[in-house]
Amino acid sequence: VQLQASGGGLVQAGDSLRVSCAASGLADRNYVVGWFRQAPGKEREFVAGITGSGGFTFYGDSVKGRFTISRDNAENMVYLQMNSLKLEDTAVYYCATGATGLYRNHRSYEYWGQGTLVTVSS
Repeated sequence: VQLQASGGGLVQAGDSLRVSCAASGLADRNYVVGWFRQAPGKEREFVAGITGSGGFTFYGDSVKGRFTISRDNAENMVYLQMNSLKLEDTAVYYCATGATGLYRNHRSYEYWGQGTLVTVSS
């Protein structure tokens, strides 16, 4: 299984950005895919998750109402649309899959992408 995150960059506070996760080698598309982020000196934080069918999504409290996760199973892609970005959203964003429960806990996930850096400036 390979995950590759992309789309990060430098944006200003209040801007929008979409990061993408390309998945390959997944035998079962029913896996939940999660987005996490990690800022320097901080623990990895749950951002958003989406079920295999895309029918159920769930978010961390700090991004609820601003971020939207979606997936295109035909293209093996998962997206994270980030709106109204804040300085505190600055982090490396990772996509992950392979968890069978406790989906908000990064330790539950088996496969990780390499991360993409999102920097929000004032």
